[in-house]
Amino acid sequence: MMFDKAKVLVTGANGFLGRHVVAKLEEYRANGTDNSRRDMQILTPSRQELDLLDYSSVVEYMAYNEPDVIIHLAGSVGGIGLNKEQPARLTYENLQMGVNLIEVARMNPKLQKFVCIGTTCSYASECPIPFKEEDFIGFNRGGDGMPEITNAGYGLGKRMLYELLRNYQVQHGMPFVYLIPVNMVGEYDHFEETKSHVVPALIKRFDEAMRNGDDEVAIWGTGKPTREFLYAGDAAEAILRATILYNGEKPMNIGNGVEVPIAELAEKIKDVVGYTGDIVWDDTKPDGQMRRCMDVSFMQKTLGYQCSTTIDEAIERTYKWYCKNLRG
Repeated sequence: MMFDKAKVLVTGANGFLGRHVVAKLEEYRANGTDNSRRDMQILTPSRQELDLLDYSSVVEYMAYNEPDVIIHLAGSVGGIGLNKEQPARLTYENLQMGVNLIEVARMNPKLQKFVCIGTTCSYASECPIPFKEEDFIGFNRGGDGMPEITNAGYGLGKRMLYELLRNYQVQHGMPFVYLIPVNMVGEYDHFEETKSHVVPALIKRFDEAMRNGDDEVAIWGTGKPTREFLYAGDAAEAILRATILYNGEKPMNIGNGVEVPIAELAEKIKDVVGYTGDIVWDDTKPDGQMRRCMDVSFMQKTLGYQCSTTIDEAIERTYKWYCKNLRG
């Protein structure tokens, strides 16, 4: 009911996950059975229209638009290389954007819900597998340690937004939910060298090696770490459902619970691309956290939803989109 004639602000709407979330919102609006849902407005400002790093810009935009629902997806993100080289910028920008938006949003009397998207990078490096929400909020099972060092700044910056929202709820009664998605894969992903995560980075590398006739492709690390990979369209569906159905303070993991070794992932991408050369693992480069996989039973039970797109399907969709839109 919160979407009836509502204004829904999506920050980062023109980014990777944002495009998937906006598509889900538009689908939800179009499938409405009455005029109230079809009257929902989806606000998708560019950075020129809403600069989250500029407090005055946030104040001006929010005062003019007064959104009923805010889905905060915007963030400064990058792969392991950028996290290692620019931790100060990533920590500062993610904190500043979130702090500005939350502070201004809590003064909006029309606000019905603030949906904040976190990151699995916020979990402690020594947290047992699978990551449970209780480890995030209660510091159980070794969850009170620092995030993995190569992305600790980014992880802590995002983690602090949860603490801020929880305190704003106590002091100001601000309604919020906090969602923690795993690594995402899909159309619109980042393929720039400094911003790309492992899947788009490997897609681009294998594709270029195939077209150049290279005999081998070097990949950072040993290939032994594991990660959980989620199709961004599934993540967007879960975010939409959580926005409508969930009202708890407890954060919610968003994922499929499937753990994939990086070496296996590389072979899958290699096969999809059609590259026939060799993979060489550069063990002088960091692996990052050795294992990441989340317990998603709370999401499945609360939302009645299971993320079902396989990693193979997600890779194929991502590669097709890359070939159509970005391939040189």
